[in-house]
Amino acid sequence: MATFLLEVGTEELPASFVAEALGQWHDRIPQSLQAQGLPWEAVQVWGTPRRLAVMISGLPDRQADRREEVKGPPAQAAFKDGQPTPAALGFARKQGVPVEALQVQATPKGDFVFVEKTIPGQPTPDLLAALVNPWITGLEGKRFMRWGMGDLRFPRPIRSLVVMWEDQVLPVTLATGDQPLVSDRVTSGHRVLHPQPVVLTQASDYQTALREAFVVVDPQEREARIRQEIHQGVTQAGGVALVPEELLHEVVHLLEWPTAVVGDFGAEFLQLPPEVITMVMISHQRYFPLYQQDPATHPAAPLLPHFITLSNGDPQKRDLIAAGNGRVIQARLADGQFFYGTDCRKPLEDFLPALATVTFQEKLGSVADKVARLCKVAELLTEQLQFSPEDRALVARSAQLCKADLVSQMVYEFPELQGIMGRTYAQVSGEPGAVATAIEEHYWPKGAGDRLPQNPISQVVALADRLDTLVSIFGLGLLPTGSSDPFALRRAAQGVVNIIWGGQLTLDLGQILSQITRNFCQTFPDQMGAEPLENHLREFFLQRVRTLLQEEKAIDYDLVHGVVGDGDASYGQRALGNLLDVADRAQFLQNLRQEGRLGTLYEVINRATRLAAQGDLPLDALDPQPWVNPSHFQQPTEHAFYEALGHLLPQTQAAQRDRDYPRLVTALLDLAPTVSAFFDGDQSVLVMDPDPAIRQNRLNLLGILRNHGRVLADFGAIVKQ
Repeated sequence: MATFLLEVGTEELPASFVAEALGQWHDRIPQSLQAQGLPWEAVQVWGTPRRLAVMISGLPDRQADRREEVKGPPAQAAFKDGQPTPAALGFARKQGVPVEALQVQATPKGDFVFVEKTIPGQPTPDLLAALVNPWITGLEGKRFMRWGMGDLRFPRPIRSLVVMWEDQVLPVTLATGDQPLVSDRVTSGHRVLHPQPVVLTQASDYQTALREAFVVVDPQEREARIRQEIHQGVTQAGGVALVPEELLHEVVHLLEWPTAVVGDFGAEFLQLPPEVITMVMISHQRYFPLYQQDPATHPAAPLLPHFITLSNGDPQKRDLIAAGNGRVIQARLADGQFFYGTDCRKPLEDFLPALATVTFQEKLGSVADKVARLCKVAELLTEQLQFSPEDRALVARSAQLCKADLVSQMVYEFPELQGIMGRTYAQVSGEPGAVATAIEEHYWPKGAGDRLPQNPISQVVALADRLDTLVSIFGLGLLPTGSSDPFALRRAAQGVVNIIWGGQLTLDLGQILSQITRNFCQTFPDQMGAEPLENHLREFFLQRVRTLLQEEKAIDYDLVHGVVGDGDASYGQRALGNLLDVADRAQFLQNLRQEGRLGTLYEVINRATRLAAQGDLPLDALDPQPWVNPSHFQQPTEHAFYEALGHLLPQTQAAQRDRDYPRLVTALLDLAPTVSAFFDGDQSVLVMDPDPAIRQNRLNLLGILRNHGRVLADFGAIVKQ
C-alpha cells in the first residue's frame, strides 16, 4: 500500500477560504477515489494560510481489473441467417474481440448484441495525477482572482505544486500565471522561522518535515496548540480569557506556528463601555479579552487591561510583538474614548433630528420616517396585547429612541455597536432601564440561534421594527426571490415568529399584518395594493412558520402541513391568528407519533374524513344536534355514534378554550370502538345509502367527527406510519 501527497502552495489565503476548501476536499476527494474504483485507508486534508494539502494513504499500486458489458446493435441487424453482418463485425472490431465473443441478450426493447470484456486496471499514480487539476480548479469560494497572464482563478496566486507518489514526483502541470507550474518535491517552511525551502524525500514525511520547518499543517493540531498557548498566556497575565468559537476558528486559519502573546492597553481605557473594548479586540484585532472572572458565569465580570493575541512571528520577539499590538489597540481605543466623550455631552433624544438626514430606503424615506412608522406599529401591538398605560409609555419611548444611536460618532465609526451604544447613551441620559434595554434588545435575534429579547417592552419594539420593514419592503414589490434577499426579510420574519414563541405572546399576527398593510397603503397609495400585499405577507410568514417548525423544532413535515395547512386556507389563517397554538399542536402531534398513539388516532379520524368530503357539512360544525336527525337512524350503531359525539362536544370546546389537546385526544380515542362498530361491526351501516336523507344524515355524523379532529389538525395532510 502506498501514500500520495498533493500540496498547493499559495500566497496568504483568506481564513474563510481555507476552511471552505478543506471542507470541499474532505467531501469530494473520497468521492473521486470511489468513482475510480480506488480503495484507501485514510484521506487527510490539511491547510494553512499558505497551503492546501491532502495525503491519501493505503492506496493500491493500480486499479483492479473490472468486467464491463457493452451493448451493441440489435440482434436482427447483427446476424442474418445465423451469419454476422457488417454491423456485428464492426462492433466486434471496435471492442477488440472476435466476433464469436458476441452474445445475444433479451432487453425490454428487444434482442441486442452484447460483449463482455475485461478492462485492465490503470496504474494508480496515473489516475491520481489526472485528478489533481480538477481537485484544484473545482474549489469554490468568493472573490477569486487571476494573476500574470494566466486564466486560472484562485483566491490568491499559486506559487508551488507538490505531487508525490511515495518517493516519486508525479508529472502534473498547472496553467498558472505567465507560465505553467510544474510539480516537484519542494515546499516552503515558515516564512520567518524557516525561510529555506523544504525538500521532501517521501510523501509520508510531509507532516513531520513541515513541523520541523515550524509549520503545523493540521488545523486540529493548530487549534489544540492555540488553546494551550492561550492557557499559558492566562497563567502569565491572570484572569480568565474569553475565547469565542468563531474567532478561534478564524485564528486557526490565520497562522502556521501559533504563539501566544500577552499585551496591555492601559487601565485608563477601562472607563469605556466594555462592549467597545471587546468589539475592538475581537472584531478588529482578533485579540482574546481577559476578565477578572469567567464571563460565561459572571456576565458583569470586569475586564482586565490585558489581551492575548496569537502571533505567527518569532517567539523570541514576544515583547516586541506585544508592544506593537498594544500600540495598535490603544490607538483604536483612544478614538473610541473621544467618540464616547463627545456623544455623552448631549442626551440621546438630541440625536433624533439627525435621523432625517439618513436614508432608510429611497422610496420609503429617512430613518426618521421609519421610526415614525415603527412607533405606530408598536402602538398597535400594545393595544392588542393589552399593555398597561405605564408599559405603553415605555414602549412608545423605546420605539422613539431605538435608532437614535445610528447618528452618534461611536456607531458611525463602529457600526457593530448599534443598539449597544443606544442602551449605554440612554442610561447616561437617565432614561428608564426598560427603555435602555429595549434599545439594545430590539435588534435581537440577529441570526439563527441568537438570543431573543427578554422582556415585553423589548419584544414589542423588536416586533414593530421587523414588521415595519417587512410590510414596507414588500409594499414596494421587493420580494425575496430564490437566494436573493438583500433586505434580510426571511431573517426578519423568522425573528418575528421566534420572538412571539419565545415571549409566549398571545398576538394575532394576521390581524396586525392587516392593520399595518392598510396604514402603509394609505401612506404610499402608488405602491402595491392592500389585498395582494397582505396575501404575499401571509404566505411569506406561513412559509417561515413551516421552516421553523421543521428545522428548529424538529417536527415532521406532514405534521407541519397538518397544523399550518397544505392548501387549506383556514388552517393558515388560524396559524397566524395564534402562533403559540400552532407550535403547541405541532409539538403535541410529534409527541403522539413518538409515543405510538398517533396511528390509532389517525384511523379514528381519517376514515371519517375521507367519506365526509362527499358531504357538504360546514367545517366548523361541532354540535350534532342541528345537523343530525335521529329519526333517520336505522341501526343502533348510529344512535351510539350520535350519543358519543354529544359527549365529545364539551371536551372539544374545553380543548379549544384552554389549548388542552391531550384531553381532546383522549376523548377521540375513546370513540374508536364506536366508530369501528359503525363501519365494520355486525350492525354496521352503508354510509352511501340510496336514500338521500339517510345518506346525508350519516355523512353529517362523519363530518362532525372530522370537524372535532380538525380542532387538532388536518388529518388528511398527515401520512400514516
